[in-house]
Amino acid sequence: MKSTLELINNAEPGWTLVDSWIKNASNKVEILTRDSLKANDALFKTQVSTRSPMGAIVYMTGGILIDDSWIRILGSGNPKLPRTLPDWNKNKSFNEFGENPSFLLIADDVIGGFFILNGGFFGDDLGKTYYLSPDLLTYEPLNITYSEFLQFCFNGDLDRFYGDLRWKNWREEVSKIDGDKAFSFYPYLWTKEGKDINKNVRKAIPIEELYMFTIEMQKQLGDLR
Repeated sequence: MKSTLELINNAEPGWTLVDSWIKNASNKVEILTRDSLKANDALFKTQVSTRSPMGAIVYMTGGILIDDSWIRILGSGNPKLPRTLPDWNKNKSFNEFGENPSFLLIADDVIGGFFILNGGFFGDDLGKTYYLSPDLLTYEPLNITYSEFLQFCFNGDLDRFYGDLRWKNWREEVSKIDGDKAFSFYPYLWTKEGKDINKNVRKAIPIEELYMFTIEMQKQLGDLR
């Protein structure tokens, strides 16, 4: 594994590019402050250079919140988003730090959707982003890279992307949810009875619990990917 000093690129820092994207974003973007010690640790565990947008976000931010915290892009952790990118992926996409993961969980949303970077798990389109949809329990190929995913978060039409998965007056409720939690819905969003999200009962639960439940449901229902 490379040392933190080897991973920090001061000559061509990726944050310069990411910061310029954020300053020109049409969606609401909140950069979470970092703890320098945690940032160093997270960068080392991720083993990605800060020349890349991913390495820059891990090293320069505690994470990034999009559209009043609807989407949470993982960084090096912050009280509003306690999870770090490498620690969140451990025992999900890899077992030990330094391994080459077959996929990487890079972000998630408050309704239990997960954005995943392909490292071989989904096939030959390495470096492309998939969305694990909470209403279909399928991995949807978005055909975009990590950098393009950031652009989607900063400038994309999120209302169109999520469609009926946003309920009335969601913004105030979502802005208060902890970054370590997401909403569980009943009836479940993938059932016929759960298609009208305005009628569903929702409860904020730990995102870890929701992720494991989603993966288990995939297995029980035949893993639809």
